[in-house]
Amino acid sequence: MLAGEAVVAIWTSIVPESRDQHCDWFINEHSLERVGIPGFRRGRRCSAADLVTSPDLFALFEADSMQVLQGSDYANRLNNPTPATKFLMTRAHGETFRVMARVGFSHGPGIGGMVLTIRFACEDEHLPALRAVVLAAATEPRVTGAHLCIGNVEASAVRTAESRDRSDIQVPHLFIMVEATDAAALANILPDALLIRAGAPRPFVRGVYRLEYVRTKTGFAP
Repeated sequence: MLAGEAVVAIWTSIVPESRDQHCDWFINEHSLERVGIPGFRRGRRCSAADLVTSPDLFALFEADSMQVLQGSDYANRLNNPTPATKFLMTRAHGETFRVMARVGFSHGPGIGGMVLTIRFACEDEHLPALRAVVLAAATEPRVTGAHLCIGNVEASAVRTAESRDRSDIQVPHLFIMVEATDAAALANILPDALLIRAGAPRPFVRGVYRLEYVRTKTGFAP
């Protein structure tokens, strides 16, 4: 299960010459900073497991609640980015997707080494049916967790010092995240036809990611 009732999810790509710097920054600065915020519990970074997944980096931060994500401690970090954060924001290329979301459903025993994400939009009336299909996915062989996250579009669209100069950031309405031990376990999970029967319309934007790094709760002094 996810470690809290809310998440920040980011899909982005970095220019190839800055990939090593971005990885070092995430491991040794950014995740330390974010997970040190009161109410943040865990952060992780994943990279694309195939050539069709785009953007090719996925990060997830798990928090106690949406109140934490909309609170002053997180806002202070977003409005006071470090020099490395400011520089690497300029190294993103292609579209970036970022959403602050509440966890609508989460089931499973733990973190998996491979992650499927599906971004899409859907009317709230179909959420019960979507929860049912996500629960079914959580019971598939070698699946370690399945989660439905519902975006707060208004909160996610608030501009901060980190994002105010960027026009390429989009806010997903919903996303499903399925974790498993291996990529083959995700190959036939939640096909489009099943999501459509649950009431969700196309398009469904899928990506398969390999888990690179996890940081759990830690202290941070800005």
